[in-house]
Amino acid sequence: MLQERIEGKWLAAFRRVFKLNGIGQGTKIAIISETQSRPVLVHLCELAAYDLGAESFHIQMPTPAQSAPVPVKSTGTSWAIAGNRAVVEALKLVEVIVDCTVEGLIHAPEWPEIEEAGRTRLLVITNEHPEILERTEPKAEDDAKLQIGIQMLREASEMRVTSAIGTDLTVDLRGAPCGGTAGFGTRPGAVAHWPAGLCLAFPGKDAVNGRVVMDVGDMNLTFKTFLTSRIDFSIENDFVTAIKGDGIDALHLREYMEAWDDRNAYGLSHVGWGMNHGAKWVSATMYDKRDMQAVEFRAIAGSFLWSTGANQYAGRYTLGHFDLPMRNCTIALDGRVVVKDGVLQGELA
Repeated sequence: MLQERIEGKWLAAFRRVFKLNGIGQGTKIAIISETQSRPVLVHLCELAAYDLGAESFHIQMPTPAQSAPVPVKSTGTSWAIAGNRAVVEALKLVEVIVDCTVEGLIHAPEWPEIEEAGRTRLLVITNEHPEILERTEPKAEDDAKLQIGIQMLREASEMRVTSAIGTDLTVDLRGAPCGGTAGFGTRPGAVAHWPAGLCLAFPGKDAVNGRVVMDVGDMNLTFKTFLTSRIDFSIENDFVTAIKGDGIDALHLREYMEAWDDRNAYGLSHVGWGMNHGAKWVSATMYDKRDMQAVEFRAIAGSFLWSTGANQYAGRYTLGHFDLPMRNCTIALDGRVVVKDGVLQGELA
C-alpha cells in the first residue's frame, strides 16, 4: 500500500498544474471536497494555492448516503453538493473551482447553473493516489495535438470504429457536442481534469448503431478490472440491446446493468479516443483499486473509449455508468483514419 502523505515532488506538481490553469496571485478559488475525499489531495491543493498567492477557501460536504441498488463508482457525477443553495452561490463567485469530490462535478446537476453564471471554471483533481497524478501531469505542449483532434471531430459527420475481432460501430456526429482537455483551461466555463488527454463526442438521438467486441486486456473502468474474456455488444439506435459472452466479465456486466432497472443505463454516453502518452495500460496491474479512480485509462494514447449512461445532450439521465476503453481499434472520421489498430495517425501521432 502506498503512503498518503505530503511529498515535495507532489506539491511541486500541483503548483505547476495550478499555474497552467491560470491560478496565481489573487486568483479566487474554492476547493470543494467531501468527507470521503482523499485527504492528501485536499492538503496538496491548499498548500499549492497558498504558495501561489491565490485567495482560497475550502468547502467540505458530507458524502451522500448510498441510495442505488449497486455500488456507484467512476461516474463523473458527484451528488455531494445536494442542491445546497449556499454552496452553489458561493461557487458562482470564484474564478476556479478545484474539485476534490470523490466522483467529480463534471456531470453534477449543479455544474450547468454554476457554469452559466459566467465567472467560474472547473479543475477536477480525480480521486487518484498522488503518484498516479505525478506520472500523468498535464503539460502545456499536450494541448496542440489535442485541439487538432477535437477540431477533426467537430468537422466530421461520421465516426466508424472497427477491429480485427469484430467491432463495427457507426456514430452519426452531426450536431454532436465535441470536446476534450489537456488538463488545463483559463477561460470561464472551461472544464479541465487531471489525468487528462481525451478527444470525445456526445452523440445525439438515434446516432449510434453496430457491434462492439471487447477483448481480453480491454478494461471495465467502473469495475477497475482488465477483461479476462470477450464481451460482444449489440447497439441499436443508441442503446445496448444485447450483451453476449460466456465469461465472468459479461456475467458481471449484465447483472450490474440489470440491477438499475433503467433503460437509460443502456444508452450511449460518449465516444472518443485517448491522447495521453503518459498513461499506460500496464499501470492498472501496479495499484490496489483503492489507489486509483482509473481515469488514466480513459485517455491512453490511441485507445478507443466508449461509455454507457447519462448523455444530457440526448436527454438521457441515469446513475448507471460504464467507461470502457479498448485496445487495437481503428477509428475513421468520414473515411479518414485517425487511429489505426490502436495507434494515433497523421497529425495526431
